[in-house]
Amino acid sequence: MEAIKTLNALGLLSGSSIQGVDAALISTDGVDVYDYGPCVNVPYDEALRDKIRSVIGRKPESEEELARIAEIEREITEFHARIVKDFIADYDVKIDVIGFEGHTVYNNPAEHYTLQMGDGALLSELTGIKVVNKFHKADILAGGQGGPLEPVYHAAVCSDMGKPIAVVNIAGLSNVTWIGSYGEMMAFDTGPGNAAINDWVRKHAGMDMDYNGKLAITGTVNEQIVASLMRHKYFGKYPPKSADRETFKEKLEHLEGLSLEDGAATVTAFVAESIAYSILMYLPEIPKILLVCGGGAKNPTILRFLRQRLPDMIVKTVSEEGLNSEALGAQSIAFQAVRRLYYLPISFPTTTGVSEPMVGGQISEYVRL
Repeated sequence: MEAIKTLNALGLLSGSSIQGVDAALISTDGVDVYDYGPCVNVPYDEALRDKIRSVIGRKPESEEELARIAEIEREITEFHARIVKDFIADYDVKIDVIGFEGHTVYNNPAEHYTLQMGDGALLSELTGIKVVNKFHKADILAGGQGGPLEPVYHAAVCSDMGKPIAVVNIAGLSNVTWIGSYGEMMAFDTGPGNAAINDWVRKHAGMDMDYNGKLAITGTVNEQIVASLMRHKYFGKYPPKSADRETFKEKLEHLEGLSLEDGAATVTAFVAESIAYSILMYLPEIPKILLVCGGGAKNPTILRFLRQRLPDMIVKTVSEEGLNSEALGAQSIAFQAVRRLYYLPISFPTTTGVSEPMVGGQISEYVRL
């Protein structure tokens, strides 16, 4: 194991909403975070976004499908490499390690199978920097859910805040991290997130997302449909548990027949309701404060719906606590990379259901001859 020292780690996160890649730099020893560096978001071009969308949600069963995924994986990796090079040039920073999340194609804990697109060895070769990726694999092979993996980072950045506290990350899917009074953790996917909203507005308005929740706020929530959506069997499963982008796809067909605005309002309410229900139903102790991060933190309508459903809880964004909401996910990947170098666990029995704390991630270091 390397001697413990503070490293500059760059996290690269390609979220399940397929909007683009977040890149964020932190200085950390894998236990504490000592400095926060720049953060950028680089959108995917529409062609690459469509290619990614074409393969996610199902397990590849043929050589042709695997070859197609490998082709897209190389393109994704090269896209990330350009981001790293531009980041270094723009900010004149030294990077010791890259945490490379890649993009999840398929995740099925019941099969002990997970697949993320992203070639760590190629990224290391293209950038000349040590890379850690495949964070989920060890956990899922050991019987865990494969995620969420952010809780260990949430615990680090919330160490000085009052407990118990919860952090909800509204990305393509939504997940919650609960941190108790003595630092104990619990985490799980609460259900749908931005991907469900994005899919609705893309299909019915040709838009990538409901910008600032403007469509949802002008529509009327169909509470009967929300109640129907909440009868999905996922919400009856006790944590730890994880979902994927396809988990709620069939149920969301109940939205068809609504107007664009009413559909946006109803699916946004579904996201908020699933988060609120999960918090009230499954957390060991109800937190006084709920911090919201991820893309959903920029959607005032989601925040409004959450506050309506959790009236006894202070709901605010992590930005209001001095953290960068847009960077938190990528920072978590950087943090996990450093923990891998120092053999520190990133998943735990109460966060992914694995039988014991697990070190996760595969290290790639290209050596030029």
